[in-house]
Amino acid sequence: MYCVQCEQSNKGGCAVRIGSCGKTADVADLQDVLLRIMQGVSVFADRTARKGAHLPAVDAFTPHAWFTTLTNVNFDASRFETLIREALAMRQAAERLAVEVGADLHDLPEPATWQPGTSLAELSEAAPLAGIQRFMDRDGPSIVGLRNLILYGLKGTAAYSEHARVLGTEEAAVCAEFHRISAFLAGDPNDMDALLREALAVGALNLKVMELLDAANTGRFGHPEVSMVRMTPKAGKALLVSGHDMGDLEAILQQTEGTGVNVYTHGELMPANAYPGLKRYAHLAGNYGGAWQDQQKDFAAFPGAIIMTSNCLINPNLRGYADRLFTAGPVGWNGITHIADHDFTPAIDCARAQPGFASDAAEVTVPAGFARNTVMGVADTLLGMIAKGEVKNLFLIGGCDGARPGRNYFHDLAVATPQDSLILTLGCGKFRFNREDLGAINGVPRVLDVGQCNDAYSAIRIAQTVADTLGCEVNDLPLHYAISWFEQKATAVLLTMLHLGIRRIHLGPTLPQFLTPEVLGVLIDLFDIRPTGDAQEDLAHMLQAA
Repeated sequence: MYCVQCEQSNKGGCAVRIGSCGKTADVADLQDVLLRIMQGVSVFADRTARKGAHLPAVDAFTPHAWFTTLTNVNFDASRFETLIREALAMRQAAERLAVEVGADLHDLPEPATWQPGTSLAELSEAAPLAGIQRFMDRDGPSIVGLRNLILYGLKGTAAYSEHARVLGTEEAAVCAEFHRISAFLAGDPNDMDALLREALAVGALNLKVMELLDAANTGRFGHPEVSMVRMTPKAGKALLVSGHDMGDLEAILQQTEGTGVNVYTHGELMPANAYPGLKRYAHLAGNYGGAWQDQQKDFAAFPGAIIMTSNCLINPNLRGYADRLFTAGPVGWNGITHIADHDFTPAIDCARAQPGFASDAAEVTVPAGFARNTVMGVADTLLGMIAKGEVKNLFLIGGCDGARPGRNYFHDLAVATPQDSLILTLGCGKFRFNREDLGAINGVPRVLDVGQCNDAYSAIRIAQTVADTLGCEVNDLPLHYAISWFEQKATAVLLTMLHLGIRRIHLGPTLPQFLTPEVLGVLIDLFDIRPTGDAQEDLAHMLQAA
């Protein structure tokens, strides 16, 4: 296998038997094959869309299939064999509709006609034709890197799209644009300017998808409200829910009501504790643990059942909790019980059979719920604080956390920010500093938890509102960005920020390995992207530019 899609990639990307994430070469090959077929599905879907037609089944299957290939989501080879068979069937259905509506089917790219087989032996033999390194000698690392930038951006966008879709929110126009960009990628394009344009098109698409997901979450659960989230356990039986899927969390809360089982969030689900439609459940007991990379320690110590609703899953076989772990949605690990049709009975039964917490721990809380509706609801207060000089700088510090050295940068930067500044944070990067007491300004906490990584949409809306009210551009605000990059959702959010023309983003702790010096140079010239360095030095530069 050869993988550079996230920061865990071995030794800067190389051929290995197993990835740092635990993904085997067989699974990596199957994921590559699945995505190559899905690009072929998009070719037919795109050409059909130009005739004003689409297949809802194809539009529904596409984001789920792409989502399964993200870092730390699905490691189960048998699930990918099934997905590949389904993808081939979807491609046939999409082709039939394209013929029926008279779509132009001339000059079909390879993924539209490729027949990799269906047996494991056939798929393994076909895998090199789907690998990201296939055209390296022909096109060079910069072109391949830009294609990967689009590919990984689409993966992140697909994940957010799937989160919205399972909550009942999707748009045909969004699906059509996803298919258009995927079909563009299917042609193995090698024009750098065209690739850069399409990368920014992914950013534009992801902005719309995050808007849909925001509408799905707030429409179903209400707008987040300022809440003090308990970070320590209560006495009683316990069930831990990790990942991002609030629909699954709601179903779990409904199915555990009256059972005596307390439900805790973990990782990116912590912001769920601020949604009125979820916090109304008295047995939503708060959050347990921290960011995803600490899950093996957190899960091993948790005396109950655990459900992974989406990324990020780490090998559960090393710390003795595999028999208490369950997967749902796109997540999978060989030998781990997978929940189907949102019936969480097996996990609930497991939680009731475990000892649970013997007593209440001393209560520790952190504030959450500072999404766009909350902050924009007090926009006059915020603008007044800015006008009076009580708030001189705003910082957006967050993103995807990880385990590699250098990520204390984001903690050190947050702690060092001046007392007359506010910090917007989102994603699991917040766990680096959200328990620090950084004070308040006129009763407003200096650390404002905007939500999950997809709630970058909220942060963008907040910044745009402040800029519009002050009569300036977002880049003219004293707003500074320190974004922790890890995987494909972060790639999609970064492309959204670039699509909006946001400049001077400090990105780190290591830059994506698929960005060659040539491509990085272009992005630096266009958007002034800055690799993170020393936190104190970077902070000085930020404040000097304000």
